[in-house]
Amino acid sequence: MPTNGNRQVWTLRGLNLFYYATTGILNPFLPIYFAGKGYSSSQIGLLMMIGPFVTIFAQPLWGYLSDRYHTLKLIIFGLWMMTLLSSIGIFLTSGFPLAFLFMLLLYFFMLSSIPLLDTISLKAAQQAGVGYGSLRMFGSMGFTLLAMLSGTLLTALGGMNNIPYLYWTAWVPPLLLLIFLKDVKGSGPRVTLGAFGSMFRNKPFMWFLFLVFLLIVPHRMNDTLFVLYLKDAGGTDTMVGLAWAFAAASEIPTFALFGRYMHRFHEISLLGIVALLYTIRWLLYGWITDPVVLMLLQAMHIITFAVFWIVSVQVVVRLVPDSLQSTGQSMLSMVFLGLAGITGGFAGGWIKDHWGGPAMYHLGAAMTFIAALLLLGTHAYNRKKNHPA
Repeated sequence: MPTNGNRQVWTLRGLNLFYYATTGILNPFLPIYFAGKGYSSSQIGLLMMIGPFVTIFAQPLWGYLSDRYHTLKLIIFGLWMMTLLSSIGIFLTSGFPLAFLFMLLLYFFMLSSIPLLDTISLKAAQQAGVGYGSLRMFGSMGFTLLAMLSGTLLTALGGMNNIPYLYWTAWVPPLLLLIFLKDVKGSGPRVTLGAFGSMFRNKPFMWFLFLVFLLIVPHRMNDTLFVLYLKDAGGTDTMVGLAWAFAAASEIPTFALFGRYMHRFHEISLLGIVALLYTIRWLLYGWITDPVVLMLLQAMHIITFAVFWIVSVQVVVRLVPDSLQSTGQSMLSMVFLGLAGITGGFAGGWIKDHWGGPAMYHLGAAMTFIAALLLLGTHAYNRKKNHPA
C-alpha cells in the first residue's frame, strides 16, 4: 500500500504532466489561431510578449501571498480556475483590444502557478527522499505528448478553430487531480512585507539572479525567435512542431536521473559548466544553416536547460529562508520568464532584423561565455572565502 508521501509524489507527477500538457497545446498553436482570426504578425507578437511582461509583477505577488497565508493548494486552484476563465474570454470574444486584455489575464494567472507547483513539488520530493527532477520530468512528458499530438487532434476535430475545446478538455484532469493533493502548510509567523523586502537585501541571492539573467537571456531569445530562424533556413511547419517536441522530450532523462548525481558537484560551478555548454550550443546555431540539423540541435536542452533548471531551483532552496521559499522560486521564475524573456525577445529581434540570425546567436554565445566566467569566478571566490589558505 502506498504511503502518504508516495501518494503526494504521484499526485504531483500527475499535476506536472497535465498542467504542462495544457501549455503544449497553447504555446505552439495559439499564434496560428490568432493568425486565422486575421491578426497581423506585429499584433500576434505583442500578444505573445504579454506573458514575459506580466510575469515580472505577477509571480512575486502570488509567491508572497502563498508564503503569507501558508497555502499552496488553494492558490494554485484559484490561479488555474482564473486561467480557464481568461481563456474563455480569449476564444469567445473578437477584436484585438479584448484579445490583449484576456491574454494579459491568462498569463497573469497561468504563469504564476509554475513556481508554486515547483515549490510544493520540491517539498514533497524532499519528504519522500526522491529527486525533484523525477517529478518535473512528467511536465516535459506532458508538453511533448500534446505538442506532438495536438496538430493531429485539431485536424481530426475539424481545424484550428477547435483549439478551445481541446484546451478546455485538457484542463479537466489537473483540476480533478488537485482535489487529492495534500496542501503544504507553512510554519511560524505569517510573512510580512518587511520579510519580503529582505529578499532584495539578500546579496548572494540577488547576485545569483543577476547571473541567471545573463545566462538565460540567449535561451529566451531562442525560445522566441528560433521558429523564425528555422523557417529562414528553409524549415517546414512539421519541423517547427518536431523542434518543440525534441526540446521538451530531451529534458525527460535529465529530470529523471540527474538528481541522483547532482550532490557530487558544487551548484555554482555546475552552472558555470552549463554556461560553457550553452556557449557551444549558440555558436553551433550561428554557424549551421541546415534546417534538419538546427531542428536536432534543440535536443541540446538535455545538457543545458534541464540541468540549469534543476540546479537553479536547488540554489534558491539554499539561499532563501524556508518561510520565503514560494517567494524565492517566484523571483527565479520572474527572472527566467519575465526579465530575460522580454530582453531576449526584443534585443534578439532587433539584432536579427539588422544583422541577421547568425549574429543574434553569436551575441548569445558571448553572453553565456561571460556568464560562465562570472559563475566560475563566484565559485572560486566562495571557496577561498570559506576555506582560506
